[in-house]
Amino acid sequence: MSQLLETVERVTGEQPDGAVIWLHGLGADGNDFVPIVPELGLKNLRFVFPHAPVRPVTLNNGMAMRAWFDIRDLTRETLPDREGLDQTAAEVTRLIQRENERGIDSSKIVIAGFSQGGAAALYTALPYAEKLAGI
Repeated sequence: MSQLLETVERVTGEQPDGAVIWLHGLGADGNDFVPIVPELGLKNLRFVFPHAPVRPVTLNNGMAMRAWFDIRDLTRETLPDREGLDQTAAEVTRLIQRENERGIDSSKIVIAGFSQGGAAALYTALPYAEKLAGI
């Protein structure tokens, strides 16, 4: 089993009974949405903001940046980076399992994301074997 993604975490209460795993957009990192947590006013949640791995992004001339998967181009004809999506889904699944080990049931976990992170969240959560709180 590979190492967990590096994350930034914020907890809004003494004993969190739910979690939000929030995936940032292309080129950003886990710190991107941390400032929003207090504005939400939600109690007893653990917010987990993972950092995507750094990888070359074909669309950006192969520049290495934080990305959940490669983007080859913006046409419908090009197949998505299935390998990168599968890797991301496995990494996010490990984060879900860690929350389970911390005592939070999958039915109390939301998988969220912005832009490329939103696509990765959908790819991970829609086929997930257990019920999640939301996507």
